[in-house]
Amino acid sequence: MAGTARHDREMAMQAKKNLSGCTDPLEKLRLQCLARGSAGIKGLGRVFKIMDDDNSRSLDFKEFLKGLSDYGVMIDKNEAQQLFSIFDKDGSGTIDFDEFLVTLRPTMSNARKEIIMQAFRKLDKTGDGVVTIEDLRGVYNAKYHPKYQNGEWTEDQVFRSFLDNFDSPYDKDGQVSNDMITCSRKLVNLEQT
Repeated sequence: MAGTARHDREMAMQAKKNLSGCTDPLEKLRLQCLARGSAGIKGLGRVFKIMDDDNSRSLDFKEFLKGLSDYGVMIDKNEAQQLFSIFDKDGSGTIDFDEFLVTLRPTMSNARKEIIMQAFRKLDKTGDGVVTIEDLRGVYNAKYHPKYQNGEWTEDQVFRSFLDNFDSPYDKDGQVSNDMITCSRKLVNLEQT
């Protein structure tokens, strides 16, 4: 735990240091979030959800500006407009929540990507490049899940819930391919347990 806290402090200090010379609006926003620690981007995501009054999972420019201000992001209106354009990939005048977080996240290092792929290969028992419920049997023990233990879920429901963490948010089919995994960071935690 102490190593994680130390890493978090070092990351925040590095972000603050890099912020002073940063001119790119996206990187500036990213660094302001990381200066708050490892949960900084997640915190901005929570603000995003709070500002989404109609639960559309999207924000217009006015909501976006207010959310940045509420989170304490120091950015001028011009930079905010540039950011909004970066996030609004389809030019609809709104920002989709998932695209927002994916765009804001820093890129993964090659070392981290390799750890994720090692975890994926460990789960992909058939070696076909897709993890299914059948692949999880014998690798992931559903019997320790609290909802299985209290009888609320079956073993298959636990497996499906696990796969849903990595599955496409728009088409949850119970199959996770290795290209979906390279976009996800959650498997790193699985490999470390």
